[in-house]
Amino acid sequence: MANKLEQLKTMTTVVADTGDIGAIAQWRPQDATTNPSLLLKAAASEAYRPMLAKAVAMARKQGGSDAEQLTVATDMLAVLAGQEILNLIPGVVSTEVDARLSFDTEATLKRARRLVELYDQQGVDTRRVLIKIAATWEGIRAAEILEQEGIRCNLTLLFSFVQAAACAQAGAFLISPFVGRILDWHLASSGRDHFPATEDPGVRSVARIYNYYKANGYSTVVMGASFRNTGEIEMLAGCDRLTISPALLQELQDDHGSLEQRLSADGASSQDGFSILDEKRFRWENNEDAMATEKLADGIRRFTVDQIELEGQVRQLASKAA
Repeated sequence: MANKLEQLKTMTTVVADTGDIGAIAQWRPQDATTNPSLLLKAAASEAYRPMLAKAVAMARKQGGSDAEQLTVATDMLAVLAGQEILNLIPGVVSTEVDARLSFDTEATLKRARRLVELYDQQGVDTRRVLIKIAATWEGIRAAEILEQEGIRCNLTLLFSFVQAAACAQAGAFLISPFVGRILDWHLASSGRDHFPATEDPGVRSVARIYNYYKANGYSTVVMGASFRNTGEIEMLAGCDRLTISPALLQELQDDHGSLEQRLSADGASSQDGFSILDEKRFRWENNEDAMATEKLADGIRRFTVDQIELEGQVRQLASKAA
């Protein structure tokens, strides 16, 4: 029998949740997704040293203040990494906007357009790039505008059903609901040390969103993310896309058991319904979900910490090269 990874690929588009060039070359997924945390980890590798040097040199050539050069250099690093990843995969790569802009629509738009421009300057087909934005109210509004401009978006740090509904209504190309972080919150708040895969709160959240989208004809792609174990992945087999870490990809490849398809657009049904969401209702509904409120804020803080540390590495390299 084919291993579970091979079986999964017949049901779901498999995405690599890593910025590690070597891991992507090994696993050859359809798509790949990065974020500041993954880039920070990858930047320590030998493969990223030429990219770091090139990003710093390009930022210095552009000029401006030290702060302006720093932001350009870190954006350029993300773009160069994305370009290298695209050389290894047939699909798309997600590149994330600075999490510190999560509550500023105009600044998010400016940064997203610059990322796309930088990709274009490198000769990359920008149709193969997804701009990754936190699913705050401001981020969703930015994505709505970018989608109208032909820039496809990946709405990330998504924990609540109302976030998913708002993203679909805005015409977002793709959402990344965080399965494992939802589980983390419920484990901590319940005092339990385990949820069976069939009862996993993160799995249930993604299945609910998937069925709502399919039952209501939304075209937004659902890509489950942030998995803690292969049981979560198996329970979402059939989801549009799943972004999976190299360690869990290995576990799936080593498992030759049978994998059952759990989700399908055929016959999907949902009891959920939302009229067009305005800002007040969105904020209220999200506020009513303690898990989503806490994990969204925590996710933005964590990505910000890693972004700042990544900038520190870039600054250090720039000072050596000066």
